[in-house]
Amino acid sequence: MSERQKTLAKEITLSGKGLHTGVDVNITFKPAPANHGYKFRRTDLAGQPIIDAVAENVTDTSRGTTLVQGEASVATIEHVLAAFAGLKIDNVLIDINAPEAPIMGGSSKMFVDAIKEAGIVELKEERNYFIVKEKITFSDEDHGVDLIIYPDDHFSVNVLIDYNSKILGNQYAILDDIDDFEEEICRSRTFVFFHELEPLFKMGLIKGGDLDNAIVILEREVEQEEIDRISKMVNKPGITEHNAGILNNTELRYPNEPARHKLLDIIGDLSLVGQPIKGKVVATRPGHYANTRLARKIRQEIKKQHSKKEIPIYDPTKPAMMDITQIKKLLPHRYPFLLIDRVIELTENHVVGYKNTTYNETFFQGHFPEEHVFPGVLLVEAMAQMGGILVLNNVDEPERYSTYFLKIDKVKFKQKVFPGDTIVFRCDLTEPIRRGIVVMYGQAYVGEKLVAEGELTAQVIKNK
Repeated sequence: MSERQKTLAKEITLSGKGLHTGVDVNITFKPAPANHGYKFRRTDLAGQPIIDAVAENVTDTSRGTTLVQGEASVATIEHVLAAFAGLKIDNVLIDINAPEAPIMGGSSKMFVDAIKEAGIVELKEERNYFIVKEKITFSDEDHGVDLIIYPDDHFSVNVLIDYNSKILGNQYAILDDIDDFEEEICRSRTFVFFHELEPLFKMGLIKGGDLDNAIVILEREVEQEEIDRISKMVNKPGITEHNAGILNNTELRYPNEPARHKLLDIIGDLSLVGQPIKGKVVATRPGHYANTRLARKIRQEIKKQHSKKEIPIYDPTKPAMMDITQIKKLLPHRYPFLLIDRVIELTENHVVGYKNTTYNETFFQGHFPEEHVFPGVLLVEAMAQMGGILVLNNVDEPERYSTYFLKIDKVKFKQKVFPGDTIVFRCDLTEPIRRGIVVMYGQAYVGEKLVAEGELTAQVIKNK
C-alpha cells in the first residue's frame, strides 16, 4: 500500500534560547504543500530569505549542523528536523527569527509535542522514497568513524559510540522502525563532557546551555572550587556533587541515553537527503560531520539515478549550442587530445555533447589491431572535458582557467565503442562548486546504450 505525504494541520510557535548564541528565538512550524520538503525562513532578515534543508547547504558541523544559503544561515537544526522525520512529516516551512534553532530541553521531545498539538494531515501525493540499492559508505579511519547504509525494505538505524570513557563505556542504540521514534528516541538529550565546558565557553559557545538541556558527564572526581566555577558558567550554581558520573544528578531517561541521542542526530542529519529513505544505517562513532557527508553521498546517488533516466538524444538536425571553434575558446586541449566535437545542451548544472568517432583516429591502429575499440581511459577523459566545458562556461574570462583531475571514482565500462559510433556525453554537477572543487557525474552513451559512467572530481585553477 502506498504512503501519502504529510504536513501540519495548522501552524504552531515555540519560544526558547539558542544553545550556543543564547539569544531568544521564536520558531514557527507552518503547513506546506506536497514536494515542498523542509525549508527554513529567516523572518528577522531583509527579504526573509529561505534556506533549503539539504546536505549541500551544510557549512559547519563543529557543535551542531549549520545550513547556509546565500547570505542567510541557521544553526543547530538537527533536533527540529529529527522531530519531523521521526513523525514522517514530509513538508513544512519553518519560520525562525534568529540564526539558531532553540535548544528546547536538548532533545526533540518538545518539538514532537508541538507537532502533535498542531496536528498532522495527509496530502494527495505519494511519499517519494529513496530506496537504497547498493551500500553507500562514509569512513574516517583516523577517528574510527564508519557509517554505512545498506539496502532494506524500511528505514532503521544501529549506532555504536565509544569515547574511551569509563563512565559511558561502549554504548549501543537501535531503532528498528521509525514508528518507534517518539517512544524510544525523541526524549534523549544532548550530552557534553565536563572538561569540554570551559573551552566551549571561551569559544563563545553554549551561551544558552544549562543543566536542564544537556547531560554533563564528569569523568573523574574534581575539586569543589572547579565545580563551582564551571557550574556558574553553565547557569547552575550550587552543585555540590563531584563524584564521577552525571554532573546534574538527574536520572537518565534511558540507560543508553547518549547513544540514543546520537541516533536522534543521525535521523535529523539524514533528513537533509530531502526525501525519506528505505535502508539500514549502521553507524560507528557518528557525528554531525559524518552524518551530513553520508547525506550528501546519498543525494549524489539520487542525482545519478535521476540522470540515468534522462538518456541524452543525439539529433544531427538540430543546431549545436557550441561548435568546435567555440569549444576551443573554453578548453585548452588541441589535436590529438580534444575529444568533444559539439555541445548540444548547456545549463548551470549539466552539459551534453558528442564526439563522432572514425577509423582514422590514430589510437585505433594499436587499440587493438584486430578489433578496434575506443580506449576506456579516453572515454573518461572525454567526460572530464565535457565537465570542463560546464564549469568554465560559468566563469569570467574562461581562457585564464583550466580544470585538472583530482579523483576518478566508481567508473564502470558497460559496452565497447567502435569506429563510426557517435558517443554522447552528459555531465551533471552533484554538489555546488566550493573553493574551486568540482564534483560531477559523467555518462557516455552510444544510442540508448550506456557505455561508461563515473564520478569525477576536478579543481579549477587559474593559469600561470
